[in-house]
Amino acid sequence: MKAVRFHDYGTPEVLRYEDVDQPVPGAGQVRVRVAATSFNPIDASVRAGNMQGPMPVVLPHTPGRDVAGTVDALGDGVDGLAVGDEVVGFLPMTDDGASAEYILVPAEILTPAPTSVPLSDAAALPLVGLTAWQALFDHGKLAVGQRVLVNGAGGAVGGYAVQLAKWAGAHVVATASPRSAELVKAHGADEVVDHTSADVVGAVSEPVDVVLNLAPVAPEQLAALATVVRPGGVVVNTTVWMPAPDDEERGVRGVNLFVRSDAEQLARLVGLVDGGDLRVEVARRVPLAELPALHTQAAEGALAGKVVVLVSGA
Repeated sequence: MKAVRFHDYGTPEVLRYEDVDQPVPGAGQVRVRVAATSFNPIDASVRAGNMQGPMPVVLPHTPGRDVAGTVDALGDGVDGLAVGDEVVGFLPMTDDGASAEYILVPAEILTPAPTSVPLSDAAALPLVGLTAWQALFDHGKLAVGQRVLVNGAGGAVGGYAVQLAKWAGAHVVATASPRSAELVKAHGADEVVDHTSADVVGAVSEPVDVVLNLAPVAPEQLAALATVVRPGGVVVNTTVWMPAPDDEERGVRGVNLFVRSDAEQLARLVGLVDGGDLRVEVARRVPLAELPALHTQAAEGALAGKVVVLVSGA
């Protein structure tokens, strides 16, 4: 079978499109025939060797945290899944990823794929959808009638965060560039701040209950976001190289988000997709053989929107 792997850390040139042996599932594992995976910035960080401390991987390593595909074989002790089931999942960070025609997956991380979008497009949902869900609800405790600021709403996580916050009955203030402002509005943002021309903190007219920071801002900008949070609120930060700011005097918490795989939460997201409450956005679809070029484009800052990588039969 074909896979994209890297045998050494480095620039995108270390990625190889090559033949590898088809894996055999062990106890508790499922072999999935991959329809698609997607590109996430964390893939580039792991490939470059920047995550060896928190996310050690065994070389050679196959990137791709998202998987959408069809159950192909079951290991011993697997219940609730059958060969032919269409599934999606967010793969464990240190395991081999889904940039391969077949992969082994722990059975408990899989959930039935949405039926309202093509199976390959469903690969655009798991990691970014779970990041938005966990930021807003696990850590932000967002509730009906509250106000949330999504800083960096024009990206893939931001798109889901705006949609989920509106679904939850919140008032959404979102930052976006002019290029993505209309899409952010279409996702349901009540207010859109152009972060390229306005001071975000100064543009927030009323305090918010939750700040979700998705943007690679300077440390002083991140710290300033805590000032727009009302007492008892929270700043949830996904830029893990900077600690989230807090304000003990006002009871403002700072939370650094490390997304985790959660099949039950992913099933809820799938339900929202099939119910018409959550849109899966795909900017581009590229074949697996072009994944090295995709990493190069990302390194050059030439990627916009969510890119799905088509693998088997897609």
